[in-house]
Amino acid sequence: MKRLKLLIAALAAAGAIPAHAVGHLADVRAFDRAQGIELPVYWHEGRAYVVGRPGNEYQVSVRNQAGEDLLAVVSVDGVNVLNGETAAASQGGYVLANWESLGIKGWRKSTQQTAAFYFTSLGDSYAGRTGRPDNVGVIGAALFRRMAPPPPPPAAMAPDMLSSLPEERHRNDYQRKESGAGTVESRRAPASPSPSLADAGPLGTGHGRREYSPVRTVTFQRATDQPAEMVTIYYDSHRNLVARGILKEAPAPRNPLPFPGWVPDPA
Repeated sequence: MKRLKLLIAALAAAGAIPAHAVGHLADVRAFDRAQGIELPVYWHEGRAYVVGRPGNEYQVSVRNQAGEDLLAVVSVDGVNVLNGETAAASQGGYVLANWESLGIKGWRKSTQQTAAFYFTSLGDSYAGRTGRPDNVGVIGAALFRRMAPPPPPPAAMAPDMLSSLPEERHRNDYQRKESGAGTVESRRAPASPSPSLADAGPLGTGHGRREYSPVRTVTFQRATDQPAEMVTIYYDSHRNLVARGILKEAPAPRNPLPFPGWVPDPA
């Protein structure tokens, strides 16, 4: 049994046994909505990959497992999913309470609607159609912890005791504030035509149908300027991942017959 466990661990490390989630503070996954399945994650040279099927809608699922509130700044193809700008970790994102899960189904159009993500050709991708094709094929999540609240003020003292303390002890130093990071913004983008399934180039993410997806605007004070964790998942078509050596082509199935027919003459 111990040998079997070691073998399974070795295969998983080599990417032969796919996982589904990536991340420590948060569990980040890609979910194929058309097939109704979580996409397996394949590891190759320290990078996580999933296989996208052209034309299929998908969502990015984030589950907070940090034991505290988190801000997740999410990007697809190098584009912020909230405001459509070229992504940066300093931008707005989604705030998740401890153990809260969120399914991000598309580009945020307003506090009520999103435009669905779907796998498509580079030319039909939202990044490609807005002149930013260089980073198609990647999903990112920059995770931030919330700044701890200031400690409570000291207990009240008698006037004669208070007057004997240095002036500096009376000052309130808890005035540091940061602009809200959970603000949701909307931006219009071109409508999506039917995806081109014949394109053999890299896979990207399209700007699809509008869906009801309500959110509200909140504020979030980041504990640090830099993310506590960066989660990255790469994606492409099965054919492209095989061509790049990330996946192995499955051998053609064989079905030998024990009684195929009469005995032929030898050649």
